[in-house]
Amino acid sequence: MHLILTGATGLVGSGVLDAMIKMKEVTKISILSRRPVAMAEAANDPRINVIINKDFEEYDPAVLSQLKGAQGCVWALGISQSQVEKEEYIKITKTFAVKAAKAFRAHLAPTTAEPFHFVYVSGMGAKTEPGRFTPLFGRVKGETELQLANMRSHYPGEFCAVSMRPAGVDGFAHQAIQAYLPTPPLALRLTTPVLLPAIRALWPGMSSPTEPLGRFLTELAMGRHAEALRVGGDGVQKIGEFPIIENSAFRRMAKLDS
Repeated sequence: MHLILTGATGLVGSGVLDAMIKMKEVTKISILSRRPVAMAEAANDPRINVIINKDFEEYDPAVLSQLKGAQGCVWALGISQSQVEKEEYIKITKTFAVKAAKAFRAHLAPTTAEPFHFVYVSGMGAKTEPGRFTPLFGRVKGETELQLANMRSHYPGEFCAVSMRPAGVDGFAHQAIQAYLPTPPLALRLTTPVLLPAIRALWPGMSSPTEPLGRFLTELAMGRHAEALRVGGDGVQKIGEFPIIENSAFRRMAKLDS
């Protein structure tokens, strides 16, 4: 199966790339990136094709031709709202994802026998019905989810979008990705060594370890867990047929919790 990945140089994306490399069912990995991906270069895997794409709002024929035959995508591209101005955050978080989903729906989905699976990596705290005090990231991610839900409703059987809301993303035990992780912002460097061990010890349900998370996101892009998501249940919110998977549901489906 041919899958697309974005955000491969980040924490979540690195976990997904490791999972894709380890899964033999994945026969081709197309990475869209604005710069070279060190982990992909080190893997030296003929299945991996890094496509340098400077503009994530446009998908010209040269790029789309390299994505031909792809059946799913993990959209792990993102940034902290504290790192950029509001307009840039909205562009990276929402505009890029929606533009890509539209391009893949129009040019890739009609060429596959099965629906094209678009997996949006959102985050805990995203709100499709924001309140007065909902922070920027929660509003923007929620707005993105609503647009993807609308696309899924308009193209049933052709475009299958889902959203995953990880909680405390934790790569501590994921040795395969350690050498390739970017240096986090100062605020995270100061708080993460304190917060993540506390979450692991006291609130494990709030943890999203990157190794099982990467595997789960890859499985979603392959169309797996469809029946569980159709039924819904605890931790799976539905907007029509569009599922939003909270961290508790991920941990249950990934068998992290008993």
